[in-house]
Amino acid sequence: MSRSFSFKQFTINDHGCGMPISTDGVLLGAWAKLPQQGHIVDIGTGSGLLALMAAQRTLATTITAIELDSIAVAAATANFAASPWLSRLQCIESDITHWCQHIPPASIDSIICNPPYFNTGQQAQQQHRATARHTDTLSHQQLLATISHLLTPEGSANIILPAYEGQQLINQASAYGLCCQRRCDVRSTEHKPFMRTLIQLNKNCSITKPQQLCIHTKNAYSTDFIALTKDFYLKM
Repeated sequence: MSRSFSFKQFTINDHGCGMPISTDGVLLGAWAKLPQQGHIVDIGTGSGLLALMAAQRTLATTITAIELDSIAVAAATANFAASPWLSRLQCIESDITHWCQHIPPASIDSIICNPPYFNTGQQAQQQHRATARHTDTLSHQQLLATISHLLTPEGSANIILPAYEGQQLINQASAYGLCCQRRCDVRSTEHKPFMRTLIQLNKNCSITKPQQLCIHTKNAYSTDFIALTKDFYLKM
């Protein structure tokens, strides 16, 4: 079953993708540090949300969305074609570790990625969803190696992970010549633990103070969440 999601400047139909549109993706697409020019790569684009948000936010010449699953590739391609930014968007069906072997090192200005989350645990029975959620097809070590290969010295990679997996990835980053220059720990309400971590990795290790974001306060979206996502959500 496919579902359509309307944002302020584009619409996405997920066309049976393994992972549906989620708050995680919107958070990352709004929070990520993106260059106004150059080449942006979206690793594991799914239905194309992050690539489309990057197209809305920037004037980047090329936004390349890489996706392993053929159903998701078809969805992203259709969503790009229906958007105002088709000339700057391309979707490639490939394993990112294979694709980057044909790309010159240090040639990508920015990377965005809502990667497979889980290293262990029961996998979903539907293969598309299992691939999107588990690291069998893209381990976090492979992701870090890919980022290290692709990024320019001034570039940045932007990722969202559950809090525990996010800290693990940050701890491993230095082994790949990367550091966490910027992070934001996210909780759903004021009284719940942090559930997600937004991470910006760079080759330049100038570290800034961690940020925090609470999505809801009482029965409404928080002021900070509204400020971050208002250019995308229809009712913000």
